[in-house]
Amino acid sequence: MAGEGQETCYEGTCVKNFNFYLKHTEQDKLISRDLHKVLQEQLKRVGANKSSLDVLGVGSGGGEKDVQILSLLQSLFPSTPITTDIVDGSSELINNFKALVAKTDTLQRIPFTWHVMRSEDFELQVKASRDVKKFDFIHMIHVIYYMEDVDETLRFYHSLLKNNGRIMIVLNAAGHGWDSLWTTYKKELQTSEFPVYNSSALVKTSLENQGFTYEEHIIPTSFDITECFNPNSTTGESLLSFMTATRHFQQSFTPEIRAGILDHLRNKCSTEQDGKILFDKTYTCFFVHA
Repeated sequence: MAGEGQETCYEGTCVKNFNFYLKHTEQDKLISRDLHKVLQEQLKRVGANKSSLDVLGVGSGGGEKDVQILSLLQSLFPSTPITTDIVDGSSELINNFKALVAKTDTLQRIPFTWHVMRSEDFELQVKASRDVKKFDFIHMIHVIYYMEDVDETLRFYHSLLKNNGRIMIVLNAAGHGWDSLWTTYKKELQTSEFPVYNSSALVKTSLENQGFTYEEHIIPTSFDITECFNPNSTTGESLLSFMTATRHFQQSFTPEIRAGILDHLRNKCSTEQDGKILFDKTYTCFFVHA
């Protein structure tokens, strides 16, 4: 818990770095073509023969991907009523999401319930309630990395699924760029604010140990980190700060650690193409069945 007057990871510089990352990597706002095909088939199964559809987004941020998911669901089931609950700890990002909804005409028909809180607090709130809402589709996109108890988190959200429901979990693929960085520099990157890092390998092990039925899809993608190797670049500094979950990369590590991270990013996590350094952001998508 942050002290009085101290920023948390849901506000201030952290949110600024996250928004900068989204702006710099425009494609990361979008659901890729490969994932779109898989998601469409999953939603067809989820919505078949349903009189209504209830969706839960966990860690939705500014809602860029939520809007795409909901728009796809509307196109597949145009006459089926949809409700949406959103859980996110950042009031700033929730406000961005609300603004995006206001600009998207087709979403005006969907009632939203906003839960401005961490996933862990939402879990406590639900467990204390006698009237528990269940969902047809739950998505957790790049959010499970820092949850302290993966087994309990997956067990809890699985318990919220309706018959034939699905949980979509998206996170960086084991052994690829982001996972390689955080696994190699685990000691330096895990802080009191981010005390754990959960890889897709850990999530897969948890799903298997709990006997959940799931499908796994690997989605290759990359983004340009060339500016990260220019010490005078504010773009590079913002990207590095986001990638290492720090407020200011240059101020957060010793010169030796900074040099090691940059070397790892360039030689272990990236490829060079047309003069650009492209970071391997391959990710894993799990669809967990009810």
